[in-house]
Amino acid sequence: MDKQPHLLLSPCPFLEMNLNSILETFQNHFCIVWFSEFIKNSKQLGEKIVGILTFSEQTYINKKLLDLLPNLKVVSVFGVGVDHLDLTLIRSYGVKICNLPGIVTSPTADMAMALLLASARNIVSGVQQVKNSEPTNPIIADTAVEITGSIMGILGMGTIGLAVAKRARGFDMTILYHNRKRRPVEEEQEVGATFCPYLLDMLTQIDFLVVCVDLNSSSTKMIGEQEFRAMKPSATVVNIARGLVIDQDALVTALSEGWIRGAALDVTYPEPLPRGHPLLHLNNVIITPHSGTDIKETFEKMANGCFENTLAGVEDRPFPLPIKV
Repeated sequence: MDKQPHLLLSPCPFLEMNLNSILETFQNHFCIVWFSEFIKNSKQLGEKIVGILTFSEQTYINKKLLDLLPNLKVVSVFGVGVDHLDLTLIRSYGVKICNLPGIVTSPTADMAMALLLASARNIVSGVQQVKNSEPTNPIIADTAVEITGSIMGILGMGTIGLAVAKRARGFDMTILYHNRKRRPVEEEQEVGATFCPYLLDMLTQIDFLVVCVDLNSSSTKMIGEQEFRAMKPSATVVNIARGLVIDQDALVTALSEGWIRGAALDVTYPEPLPRGHPLLHLNNVIITPHSGTDIKETFEKMANGCFENTLAGVEDRPFPLPIKV
């Protein structure tokens, strides 16, 4: 066992129930070293570690740790987001980084549409009213909005954004998008999307904003007071990217004061929100627990993809799933 490549792993609370199934994929090829064990025996274990398996938003990989791992070859991310990593620092040590692009595209895009539909048609409040009220009480639908024929704005037309656009076309929605770079014309034509070089111009026109952009220094709190005020009072915001892309204080104000109709969020900051957070007490917001990829089949694909990437990195082979940021 000790002759196997050593893989450093820190437990991830939101994956604790599935952690054993992840480990089953790895344990035939790697000796798992838990981070708590490593801290106690860093001098003895440091030279043995050749890989790190990390999960989104785990921020323990820093210079102090990297200095203890002279033979580290790869940092393997169980997910797509790498905003929790200092990529420049890690690469300066000659360490490769891999994530799981592509695997989560479809389930995440499906989640975006599910949130949009649930918010637009007041699905959650409707279910609650049926369960909690007398059967004869009508469901009040004066805040529901039309989906078919509406205008969707996509912030961040990457792989996931493009998948969302394809789904929106099934509802005859007009697609606008804002990106740092314009997509190829053939891709725009495929989904009938129109590029908007200026974010505020797009926001004034749309009925639904779907946030798909990567989190980085330029996208942090990209949607704030100015952006909410530019939107229609009937507009809905759907966020499947990262919580920090939206200024949550501004979002609370926008929802409370009627600048926008509603919000549907699969991501927040922090996760989970503190129990007293105002977003949890607003009737015009839906919040799900970062569950865009919470499907058994998707999870299995992620575990297998992460294993194949990690093994390739340790064996100095090209990654089957090269990083895309």
